[in-house]
Amino acid sequence: MHYIEVKNLAFRYEDEPVLENISFEVDAGDFVMLTGENGAAKTTLLRNILGLLKPSKGSVRISPTNRNGEKLAVGYVSQQISAFNAGFPSTVMELVQSGRYQRGKWFKRLDKEDKEHVRRSLESVGMWNMRHKKIGELSGGQKQRISLARVFATDPDLFVLDEPTTGMDVHSRDEFYKLLKHNSSEHGKGILMVTHDHEEIRNHADKHIELVRKEDSPWRCFSMDSCKELSKPQSSFH
Repeated sequence: MHYIEVKNLAFRYEDEPVLENISFEVDAGDFVMLTGENGAAKTTLLRNILGLLKPSKGSVRISPTNRNGEKLAVGYVSQQISAFNAGFPSTVMELVQSGRYQRGKWFKRLDKEDKEHVRRSLESVGMWNMRHKKIGELSGGQKQRISLARVFATDPDLFVLDEPTTGMDVHSRDEFYKLLKHNSSEHGKGILMVTHDHEEIRNHADKHIELVRKEDSPWRCFSMDSCKELSKPQSSFH
């Protein structure tokens, strides 16, 4: 089923066209990467999809339910995480654990399954050993990682990720992509991820959407090159 359905989307800032002729779907079980040159309005497209901006033309639909007929849960991580300051009182563990309360567990003790989700979420971004650190003590890249871990802990049906691997080394990025592939292929999650590392991720993603500058436009306007199907290797995450 389509978790995201974009049809003939166009977007303008006042009179200036920014996006035109954007159409694609993200289905349950899809791992889709979105690329384009710097300034190609990739984040603007995500914000249109999430309802933070309104398209000038066309439509965006996010499914109200997941493939099991339950309310669709969306996990979003923006490009820059800067809201946590030095006085933020929580530890890394407390922040990521709070993601489990979104699953209807307010005022309940976290069970063994919850704790396992939290552990694997932190390990997936290389932050398990820093679980007792205060959030305000972390670097910007580390804050980005724990924000990702918290999204994983919520166990969403649909991931929308804007350059989530900022600050990760090559090994960490590869493990992160394997985890995303595992979530899409084995658990039916839908994933839409903006990335610059498209060569690194090709062996994990199912589809590649590229935004390209329109040659016949006097404006800085981008449209879709295509939505290419990529090979679908089996997940190697255990």
